[in-house]
Amino acid sequence: MSLKKVVITGMGAISPFGIGVKPLMEGLYSGHSAVISQKSEWEEQVKDLNCWVGAPVKETLPSKSIPRQYRRTMGPTAIMSLLAANEAIGDAGISESILTSGRTGVSFSSSTGSAESLTQYFREYFSSASLKNISSGTFFQVMSHTCAANIAHALNIKGRVISPDAACSSSTQAIGLGYEAIKYGLQDFMLCGGSDELDAVVCGSFDLLNATSCRFNDKPTETPRPFDRDRDGTVCGEGAGCIILETEESAIRRGAPILAEIIGFSTLSDGTHLAQSHSDSIVRCMENALENSNLKPEDIDYINAHATGTIQGDISEAGAIRNVFGDSGVPVSSLKGHMGHTLGASGALELAASVRMLNDGILVPTLNLIHPGEGCEGIDHLMDIRRIQITTFLKNSFAFGGINSILVIRRYFKRND
Repeated sequence: MSLKKVVITGMGAISPFGIGVKPLMEGLYSGHSAVISQKSEWEEQVKDLNCWVGAPVKETLPSKSIPRQYRRTMGPTAIMSLLAANEAIGDAGISESILTSGRTGVSFSSSTGSAESLTQYFREYFSSASLKNISSGTFFQVMSHTCAANIAHALNIKGRVISPDAACSSSTQAIGLGYEAIKYGLQDFMLCGGSDELDAVVCGSFDLLNATSCRFNDKPTETPRPFDRDRDGTVCGEGAGCIILETEESAIRRGAPILAEIIGFSTLSDGTHLAQSHSDSIVRCMENALENSNLKPEDIDYINAHATGTIQGDISEAGAIRNVFGDSGVPVSSLKGHMGHTLGASGALELAASVRMLNDGILVPTLNLIHPGEGCEGIDHLMDIRRIQITTFLKNSFAFGGINSILVIRRYFKRND
């Protein structure tokens, strides 16, 4: 079997900076933080949160652009997914006939279903001990594969539908599985990505794990602080990202703009702890991704780090980068200082941003990183905008449950026929 080259031809985004890839990049390039205080909204839902900041999507979602027959089964998580998918489809110039051909699939995920819909469901149940007032569409809003299923339903997609719900590694794993489906000839096109919504209960769940930032509630734009000595945890955000993958042959045949090529993917389990990441497993994942790409560490020009601002997580990732890349000077940055941790959407949103940085020749630094913390030293932290042409980068994502996922992306070079 001949393996297919897999390229990216479209991207869509709903982020704390707004609706679309353009506002996402404007926010990142400007160096602004999208983190704000959520206390006035959240304290009515949860009384005793430690973290009162978050990064919501501040624009009103144009949900009414989705026909009601589809919208009724969608919570905010699925709505954001479909809106991001529609932008990516337009960006790639994919026709309805391609979407419905059976050769197009969906690989889309989230950490959970709609937190808002789930909260409303149980609020009604516990107040009345009845489900009679619950909409029949609510189940489809809260099921774990709500993003993938609703996208496929709304777009009449007849190919394979995958929903690798892997917490914060969800969308990177979804993109990787979509890449493999095309590489091995199982599909010609894949709509890949992830979504998650911001909710007090979601933030509270991170509170239970002592993983949230709580020292900057009165200074929200100064947190999270990936890799910084004053970091004290993550800040939850929300959004959705969609990446269109297809074979190189079909992209050339269609005359589609090729934004980048995916050349490698690795996902594996830590196997030792459900909540704390370990350098050894991250090392294995990076080495596997490089081997899968037929690359050496010196071939990598940039690492888009997972780095959420937690004490142990940042140390583990920095240590793994030192172990694999030594003193090669590969630039490293995390985008979570700008827009918080968008959970199941983070891999797709940060990949979309990194692809744009690749093509624009601009690398965005880690916002709020001033003094690298103990254990985070010894790597080339980006602390200012760097204008540099790069060819190949890694996108790291790590999740509760010990699930590590890494993609290897390369600038596209037109083949010689």
